[in-house]
Amino acid sequence: MFMSTRFDSLAQLCEELSSTAKRLEMVGYVADFLKQLQPSEVQPAVSMILGRPLSLGDKRALEVSWSTLGSIIKRLTNIDWRDFREAFSETGDIGSATRIVLKAHKIRRQTKLLEKPLTIDEVWKSFENISRAAGSGSREQKERLIETLLSEATPLEAKYLVKILMGEMRTGFHEGLMETAISKAFEVQPEVVQKASMVSGDIGEVASVAKMDGKMGLEQFEIKVFRPIKPMMAQIARGVDDAFREVGGKMAFEYKLDGARIQIHKFDGDVRIFSRSLSDVTESLPEIVKTVKTKVKAQQAVLDGEVIAVGELKSPLLFQHLMRRFRRVHEIAEMTKQIPIELRLFDLVYLNGQSLIDLPYSERRRNLEEIAGKASLTKQIITDNADRAEKFLKEAVDAGHEGVVAKKIDSTYTPGIRGKRWFKIKNTLEPLDLVIVAAEWGYGRRHKWLSDYYLAARDAETGQFSIVGKTFKGLTDQEIIEMTRLLKDLTVRNETHGVKVIPKIVVEVVYNEIQKSPKYKHGMALRFARITRIRKDKTPEAADTIQKVKEIYEKQYEKKARL
Repeated sequence: MFMSTRFDSLAQLCEELSSTAKRLEMVGYVADFLKQLQPSEVQPAVSMILGRPLSLGDKRALEVSWSTLGSIIKRLTNIDWRDFREAFSETGDIGSATRIVLKAHKIRRQTKLLEKPLTIDEVWKSFENISRAAGSGSREQKERLIETLLSEATPLEAKYLVKILMGEMRTGFHEGLMETAISKAFEVQPEVVQKASMVSGDIGEVASVAKMDGKMGLEQFEIKVFRPIKPMMAQIARGVDDAFREVGGKMAFEYKLDGARIQIHKFDGDVRIFSRSLSDVTESLPEIVKTVKTKVKAQQAVLDGEVIAVGELKSPLLFQHLMRRFRRVHEIAEMTKQIPIELRLFDLVYLNGQSLIDLPYSERRRNLEEIAGKASLTKQIITDNADRAEKFLKEAVDAGHEGVVAKKIDSTYTPGIRGKRWFKIKNTLEPLDLVIVAAEWGYGRRHKWLSDYYLAARDAETGQFSIVGKTFKGLTDQEIIEMTRLLKDLTVRNETHGVKVIPKIVVEVVYNEIQKSPKYKHGMALRFARITRIRKDKTPEAADTIQKVKEIYEKQYEKKARL
């Protein structure tokens, strides 16, 4: 019988990760930790180190709000909530604030005949039980489970339980570093780990297999229908000429649609659809399921594409309308009439038992045309003529789309990688996906709503969020009302004019330029920022980084003088 690994050892590891920005040190800490785990503990530990309470492929969700978690902490400690707000002001972190108040106030612990420390397996099972709670009384059941878990935890353990529950790990240790740690821990070449991770879509599963079966086990990973893989990503190009400079020769240019990325899996008559973040959204998109069943002539396939909302004359609707459909699970039939959607396919990564990711893009597209027909595909040209590509870009924008994507015709499909193979090209200054970290009450008719938002970029090194601007522009009244409701649930501190919130909500922001500003930590601020859409399809971990903001800031001076 093996000894279960205590959860406090994982919490201590996360403390060590938070205390350094040196990547080699981080990798070493995690590799040493993984070596010591039992095989059954590896996948849970990897997921939790990355801040995930469930496996990446798990369709369930915890659905625990900060207001619920805050009320549990109040009950356990009987604290004056002003003490928590003060702790949060000092640390800027809900997990650290939780640790402070638990150390300062005696917690009401569960009575046990034998006091036993929490283990990794026990915590993982608790998270799974929370996710299973459903139906009448599910909220009370979830609260009891969480209260039991926190009452058995030390203050340090509680800090990381709260951070995992709220998706707020932010140690600076990301999935790319985890791949390196797995490689080091189990003595498998980095490229083998990376490829297995790309294909499986779940780094926790990869780590578990590496622990048990090493390189041989990882080499068995292959694309399987109904197990989503990470989508291939595109770099930003500043224009058609920029893309041609990077690639040289002919390129494929396709419309870049203002829609939601989806991955479609088909096996005989069964179809499942996954979002960009690999969540199952099949129930929300019945007409896409029908389209794939009737028009995709393949027994087995994994397809990459996008859904767009369409209005009269099939012209695209704004992204915000599409988001009213995406992930919706109630009143679907009515919504299909209100907001029609259409499918546009642009890639094929698996066909009838064979992976196509190592084939050139031109061959994958040809196979896609053969099984799906041109009617459902994104519009495309192949050219080495910059003038023709510019004309195609203008045509895309005039048709109501965002721009074009330029693709190397010989490029392989690299899941989850943003390499120099695909390039997004738009006519406007590149928008940023930022996270709301605070909000203020509005004025005049908006005085009852949180309608002035502080926007932050993620620091790729530390995982922290840094404010780069503030705006009250872009959202409709209905969106502001809904945003107010969401922000109230995420509030950790009420202030005179507004609230500070857990950074959860991602918004797309356009702006005129990035200017120098001493007001914010990194010395940059967005000028004339405006929210263009709420990115419900993105998590805070997928938000743009402060390093990217800095890069855009510096590029502004390639054709402009500095003062």
